[in-house]
Amino acid sequence: MTHPTDSLPATPFIQVGTGAPGLDDVLRGGLPAGHLYLLEGSSGAGKTTLGLQFLLEGRDRGERVLWCTLAETESQLIATARSHHWDLSGIDIVNLAEVEAPETEGDYSFFSPSDVELNDVVGKIFQVTGSLRPSRVVFDPFSDVKLLARDPLRFRRQLLRLREHFSQLGATVLLIQEAGLDVGSDTAGEGVVHGIITLYQHAPDYGKQRRRLQVHKMRGVRVREGFHDLTIETGGVVVYPRLVANEHDVPPEGGLLSSGSDVLDQMLGGGMTQGTSLLVTGPSGVGKSTLCMQFMNETGGQGGHAAIYLFDETRRAFLARADALNMPTRALVDAGAIALRQIDPAEFSPGEFAHLIRRAVEEEGCSLIVIDSLNGYLTAMPDEKHLAMHMHELLSYLSNRNVATLLTLNQQGIVGEPSTSLDVTYLADVAVLMRYFEGDGQIRRAMSVVKRRVGPHDDTIREVRIAPPGVAIGQPLKDLHGVLTGLPDVRASDALPQDGR
Repeated sequence: MTHPTDSLPATPFIQVGTGAPGLDDVLRGGLPAGHLYLLEGSSGAGKTTLGLQFLLEGRDRGERVLWCTLAETESQLIATARSHHWDLSGIDIVNLAEVEAPETEGDYSFFSPSDVELNDVVGKIFQVTGSLRPSRVVFDPFSDVKLLARDPLRFRRQLLRLREHFSQLGATVLLIQEAGLDVGSDTAGEGVVHGIITLYQHAPDYGKQRRRLQVHKMRGVRVREGFHDLTIETGGVVVYPRLVANEHDVPPEGGLLSSGSDVLDQMLGGGMTQGTSLLVTGPSGVGKSTLCMQFMNETGGQGGHAAIYLFDETRRAFLARADALNMPTRALVDAGAIALRQIDPAEFSPGEFAHLIRRAVEEEGCSLIVIDSLNGYLTAMPDEKHLAMHMHELLSYLSNRNVATLLTLNQQGIVGEPSTSLDVTYLADVAVLMRYFEGDGQIRRAMSVVKRRVGPHDDTIREVRIAPPGVAIGQPLKDLHGVLTGLPDVRASDALPQDGR
């Protein structure tokens, strides 16, 4: 038996680019061509900018594109484009507010839902688009059309007419609407549009606006679900797709990464395995960043490439400390073997930061990533409870890419038992604990490898000294008890016989 649809010709599936970096990745190729889409969000979320990018992308591809406005004048639109250094030549701009009213009502110059019939506006749309036959159309704002309809059923009927009209033209259409007056809040309207994209923004207590994007609906496309961070920069909207580690798996390479210290490599069971993460915890000033610096210098000096992201200190202070210790960090940075980036937590979102790391790994070939510190990274998070989830996905991604990761975690307190409200030690493959302790009237430093998921490691507690050319690791502290508490006790001299018996 033949199915009725078996004789129907196959319709080619075509997707059109949005022109916004990252958004096509979220849509897995772009918007399915020839349909209506709703782009909604609050004022200032980036709707108009994204709409212009959509048309500019089509113009650059040689397509006929049309901007229909119901409120914004052409001069206002040009001013918006000028702020992004865009030239709107080649884009047809039509002001639908200039619809002719019925003769009985006389002339008017101000567009108002009480003055103009919806049929007049729809008729103008048919007239303009039928004449120009654009392949891309943007309506901004389309919210006024819904207000003009006054009745949900009437609005749905006219929206169906528009959908049929543009389907015949083969045009891809963006309907831009303010949040709160949208098709998405009307279940009848949800079935008319082919997809719904929502832009969100909120103002943190400190720092710039945080913006996100979510694709609520997209027929025929398995989009990347969830929220995706975005920014509005000079040049338009940039979307940072949510990182999904399982999509970036490559065959394991193995191999060990040296720290530049034979003793430390021995403590780590031979070195740091590629694709693993190492967390260094301890109070401020104990030597966590200097320890990471040694790994970077060794990687860069052996022909590899490393990248470090500073959240807590400036680039100048970091390099000055390296110079004081006679470490070759500055020369390696100048040579491009080490990428040094100072991050302002008030200006970066987690998605934007993950994008930086992806670019360092996939485009620059970094084999070692250093995040100094997790405390600073925490301040970039909108909510502390999401940090572990973000870090787990980021570390999984780096592991799948065979990239070694160094993390530092600053703990509160100096001498004694430092504490922290942030526990992410379970995320790391290797954990190194650094402590201050009192001895012989001095503040001294100690270090121990407390965890290594795969393979053996040295479980001794050793003294650490910071002096040129970096971190020097001494012998195990066998004669002291309670070093990690900060106030050790000296064991009796006859506890262990000198002759070893």
